[in-house]
Amino acid sequence: MSQFRPAVRAFAGFALLTIAGTAAAHPGHDMAFSAWSGFAHPWGGLDHLLAMLGVGVLAALRAGATRWRLPLAFLAMTAAGAGWVAFGGAVPGVELGIALSVLAIGTLIAGNRGLREGAVLALVAGFAIFHGAAHAAEMPAAAGLLAYGSGFLASTALLLGLGLAIGAGLVALPARVAPLRIALGGAMALTGLAMLLV
Repeated sequence: MSQFRPAVRAFAGFALLTIAGTAAAHPGHDMAFSAWSGFAHPWGGLDHLLAMLGVGVLAALRAGATRWRLPLAFLAMTAAGAGWVAFGGAVPGVELGIALSVLAIGTLIAGNRGLREGAVLALVAGFAIFHGAAHAAEMPAAAGLLAYGSGFLASTALLLGLGLAIGAGLVALPARVAPLRIALGGAMALTGLAMLLV
Protein backbone atom coordinates (compact mmCIF):
# COMPACT_ATOMS: atom_id res chain seq x y z
CA MET A 1 0.00 0.00 0.00
CA SER A 2 2.80 2.43 0.87
CA GLN A 3 4.17 2.21 -2.68
CA PHE A 4 1.04 3.95 -3.97
CA ARG A 5 1.01 6.82 -1.48
CA PRO A 6 3.35 9.10 -3.48
CA ALA A 7 1.18 8.77 -6.58
CA VAL A 8 -2.05 9.40 -4.69
CA ARG A 9 -0.49 12.44 -3.00
CA ALA A 10 0.78 13.74 -6.33
CA PHE A 11 -2.62 13.42 -8.01
CA ALA A 12 -4.42 15.00 -5.03
CA GLY A 13 -1.84 17.79 -4.81
CA PHE A 14 -2.17 18.54 -8.51
CA ALA A 15 -5.94 18.73 -8.12
CA LEU A 16 -5.83 21.06 -5.14
CA LEU A 17 -3.13 23.34 -6.50
CA THR A 18 -4.84 23.71 -9.85
CA ILE A 19 -8.16 24.63 -8.31
CA ALA A 20 -6.68 26.93 -5.69
CA GLY A 21 -4.46 28.75 -8.17
CA THR A 22 -7.15 29.12 -10.78
CA ALA A 23 -9.86 30.21 -8.35
CA ALA A 24 -7.69 32.90 -6.78
CA ALA A 25 -6.04 34.16 -9.96
CA HIS A 26 -8.44 37.02 -10.69
CA PRO A 27 -10.75 37.90 -7.83
CA GLY A 28 -14.04 39.38 -8.98
CA HIS A 29 -14.03 37.61 -12.33
CA ASP A 30 -15.64 34.35 -13.41
CA MET A 31 -12.48 32.29 -12.88
CA ALA A 32 -13.70 30.69 -9.66
CA PHE A 33 -17.06 29.84 -11.24
CA SER A 34 -15.37 28.37 -14.30
CA ALA A 35 -12.90 26.31 -12.29
CA TRP A 36 -15.59 25.02 -9.97
CA SER A 37 -17.87 24.13 -12.91
CA GLY A 38 -15.04 22.16 -14.48
CA PHE A 39 -14.12 20.47 -11.22
CA ALA A 40 -17.73 19.43 -10.55
CA HIS A 41 -18.42 18.08 -14.04
CA PRO A 42 -16.83 14.60 -13.74
CA TRP A 43 -18.69 14.02 -10.45
CA GLY A 44 -22.06 14.64 -12.08
CA GLY A 45 -22.17 11.50 -14.20
CA LEU A 46 -21.85 7.86 -13.20
CA ASP A 47 -20.09 7.12 -16.50
CA HIS A 48 -17.24 9.57 -15.82
CA LEU A 49 -16.94 8.53 -12.18
CA LEU A 50 -16.74 4.82 -12.96
CA ALA A 51 -14.28 5.22 -15.82
CA MET A 52 -11.87 7.47 -13.92
CA LEU A 53 -11.98 5.47 -10.70
CA GLY A 54 -11.71 2.33 -12.83
CA VAL A 55 -8.57 3.51 -14.60
CA GLY A 56 -6.97 4.13 -11.21
CA VAL A 57 -7.99 0.69 -9.94
CA LEU A 58 -6.77 -0.96 -13.13
CA ALA A 59 -3.45 0.87 -12.86
CA ALA A 60 -2.97 -0.33 -9.29
CA LEU A 61 -3.60 -3.91 -10.39
CA ARG A 62 -0.96 -3.77 -13.12
CA ALA A 63 2.74 -4.33 -12.56
CA GLY A 64 5.70 -2.01 -13.03
CA ALA A 65 5.54 1.39 -14.67
CA THR A 66 2.09 0.70 -16.13
CA ARG A 67 0.54 1.70 -12.81
CA TRP A 68 1.79 5.27 -13.40
CA ARG A 69 1.49 5.37 -17.17
CA LEU A 70 -2.22 4.51 -17.27
CA PRO A 71 -3.46 7.43 -15.15
CA LEU A 72 -1.02 9.86 -16.76
CA ALA A 73 -2.05 8.76 -20.26
CA PHE A 74 -5.71 9.10 -19.34
CA LEU A 75 -5.15 12.59 -17.97
CA ALA A 76 -3.12 13.72 -20.99
CA MET A 77 -5.57 12.37 -23.55
CA THR A 78 -8.55 13.79 -21.66
CA ALA A 79 -6.90 17.19 -22.07
CA ALA A 80 -6.22 16.47 -25.75
CA GLY A 81 -9.82 15.44 -26.43
CA ALA A 82 -11.17 18.51 -24.66
CA GLY A 83 -8.78 20.82 -26.48
CA TRP A 84 -9.68 19.31 -29.84
CA VAL A 85 -13.41 19.92 -29.29
CA ALA A 86 -12.92 23.34 -27.67
CA PHE A 87 -11.09 24.58 -30.76
CA GLY A 88 -13.69 23.33 -33.21
CA GLY A 89 -12.80 19.67 -33.75
CA ALA A 90 -15.35 16.88 -33.67
CA VAL A 91 -15.23 13.51 -31.90
CA PRO A 92 -17.98 11.23 -33.22
CA GLY A 93 -19.77 8.76 -30.97
CA VAL A 94 -18.83 10.37 -27.67
CA GLU A 95 -21.61 8.75 -25.60
CA LEU A 96 -20.93 5.37 -27.18
CA GLY A 97 -17.20 5.71 -26.49
CA ILE A 98 -17.81 6.63 -22.85
CA ALA A 99 -20.16 3.69 -22.29
CA LEU A 100 -17.67 1.35 -23.97
CA SER A 101 -14.94 2.69 -21.70
CA VAL A 102 -16.91 1.70 -18.60
CA LEU A 103 -17.58 -1.76 -20.05
CA ALA A 104 -13.98 -2.34 -21.16
CA ILE A 105 -12.29 -1.02 -18.01
CA GLY A 106 -14.64 -3.05 -15.81
CA THR A 107 -13.86 -6.15 -17.85
CA LEU A 108 -10.13 -5.55 -17.51
CA ILE A 109 -10.46 -5.10 -13.74
CA ALA A 110 -12.42 -8.35 -13.46
CA GLY A 111 -10.00 -10.28 -15.68
CA ASN A 112 -6.78 -8.24 -15.53
CA ARG A 113 -5.08 -10.74 -17.79
CA GLY A 114 -4.26 -11.21 -21.43
CA LEU A 115 -3.69 -7.76 -22.88
CA ARG A 116 -0.13 -6.45 -23.04
CA GLU A 117 0.84 -3.15 -21.47
CA GLY A 118 0.86 -1.29 -24.79
CA ALA A 119 -2.62 -2.48 -25.69
CA VAL A 120 -4.06 -1.52 -22.29
CA LEU A 121 -2.34 1.87 -22.49
CA ALA A 122 -3.71 2.52 -26.00
CA LEU A 123 -7.20 1.45 -24.96
CA VAL A 124 -7.26 3.69 -21.89
CA ALA A 125 -5.76 6.66 -23.78
CA GLY A 126 -8.27 6.23 -26.60
CA PHE A 127 -11.22 6.18 -24.23
CA ALA A 128 -9.91 9.29 -22.46
CA ILE A 129 -10.41 11.28 -25.68
CA PHE A 130 -14.16 10.66 -25.46
CA HIS A 131 -14.28 11.79 -21.84
CA GLY A 132 -12.34 14.96 -22.64
CA ALA A 133 -14.57 15.68 -25.62
CA ALA A 134 -17.66 15.35 -23.42
CA HIS A 135 -16.21 17.74 -20.83
CA ALA A 136 -15.53 20.39 -23.46
CA ALA A 137 -18.88 19.93 -25.23
CA GLU A 138 -20.77 20.36 -21.96
CA MET A 139 -18.85 23.42 -20.78
CA PRO A 140 -21.25 26.17 -19.59
CA ALA A 141 -21.43 29.14 -21.93
CA ALA A 142 -20.35 31.48 -19.12
CA ALA A 143 -17.27 29.43 -18.21
CA GLY A 144 -13.74 30.38 -19.27
CA LEU A 145 -11.98 27.59 -21.16
CA LEU A 146 -8.67 27.67 -19.28
CA ALA A 147 -10.23 27.74 -15.81
CA TYR A 148 -12.89 25.17 -16.71
CA GLY A 149 -10.28 22.87 -18.26
CA SER A 150 -8.02 23.20 -15.24
CA GLY A 151 -10.97 22.34 -13.03
CA PHE A 152 -12.00 19.14 -14.77
CA LEU A 153 -8.39 18.00 -15.15
CA ALA A 154 -7.85 18.53 -11.43
CA SER A 155 -11.01 16.56 -10.70
CA THR A 156 -9.93 13.81 -13.08
CA ALA A 157 -6.54 13.61 -11.36
CA LEU A 158 -8.24 13.34 -7.99
CA LEU A 159 -10.55 10.55 -9.17
CA LEU A 160 -7.62 8.67 -10.70
CA GLY A 161 -5.77 8.99 -7.40
CA LEU A 162 -8.79 7.68 -5.50
CA GLY A 163 -8.96 4.77 -7.90
CA LEU A 164 -5.27 4.03 -7.29
CA ALA A 165 -5.94 3.96 -3.56
CA ILE A 166 -8.92 1.62 -4.00
CA GLY A 167 -6.87 -0.62 -6.26
CA ALA A 168 -4.01 -0.68 -3.76
CA GLY A 169 -6.51 -1.80 -1.14
CA LEU A 170 -7.67 -4.61 -3.39
CA VAL A 171 -4.08 -5.70 -4.02
CA ALA A 172 -3.45 -5.81 -0.26
CA LEU A 173 -6.43 -8.09 0.40
CA PRO A 174 -5.78 -11.77 1.19
CA ALA A 175 -6.09 -14.18 -1.72
CA ARG A 176 -9.31 -15.65 -0.34
CA VAL A 177 -11.16 -12.41 -1.04
CA ALA A 178 -9.80 -12.03 -4.58
CA PRO A 179 -13.34 -12.58 -5.95
CA LEU A 180 -14.13 -9.08 -4.66
CA ARG A 181 -12.03 -7.62 -7.47
CA ILE A 182 -13.87 -9.78 -9.99
CA ALA A 183 -17.23 -8.75 -8.54
CA LEU A 184 -16.36 -5.03 -8.63
CA GLY A 185 -15.03 -5.21 -12.17
CA GLY A 186 -17.98 -7.29 -13.28
CA ALA A 187 -20.46 -4.83 -11.77
CA MET A 188 -18.71 -1.99 -13.57
CA ALA A 189 -18.75 -3.91 -16.85
CA LEU A 190 -22.46 -4.65 -16.48
CA THR A 191 -23.12 -0.97 -15.79
CA GLY A 192 -21.27 -0.09 -18.99
CA LEU A 193 -23.33 -2.67 -20.88
CA ALA A 194 -26.51 -1.18 -19.48
CA MET A 195 -25.38 2.26 -20.64
CA LEU A 196 -24.90 0.87 -24.14
CA LEU A 197 -28.37 -0.64 -24.19
CA VAL A 198 -30.25 2.39 -22.87
